[in-house]
Amino acid sequence: MKNILVLCTGNSCRSQMAHGYLNQFTNGKANIYSAGIETHGINPGAVAIMKEDGIDISNHTSNHVDDYKTIEFDYIITVCDHANENCPFIPSKNAVRLHHNFFDPSKVVGSEDEKHKAFLKARNEIKAYFKTFVSENF
Repeated sequence: MKNILVLCTGNSCRSQMAHGYLNQFTNGKANIYSAGIETHGINPGAVAIMKEDGIDISNHTSNHVDDYKTIEFDYIITVCDHANENCPFIPSKNAVRLHHNFFDPSKVVGSEDEKHKAFLKARNEIKAYFKTFVSENF
């Protein structure tokens, strides 16, 4: 079983959506973990937009990267520039480290429709990226 860590700043939104898609796309062929360099709790907008696509992340927890320091990861994927630039050392000797800065929907201020469109945009970007990642690595 491969171990995959998805890392973001607060482990509340983008990393949680990626975690949900990786669970679905790897279909039990990997252990998926998500964490932040801080913990902000799960963003309700992320939960709602994933539910629209049939994935329930409401039971996910917001975890700190230090919670997983004893796990040997095969992949460490940062999903925002801030986490990529400020990530603490993770002692996985053979981990492939990947980075993709996804749009942050939690920063959008506006109407409910504008916020929904922002979460939809981020979700679709994350879904496409991780679908490709899984097809190329599993």
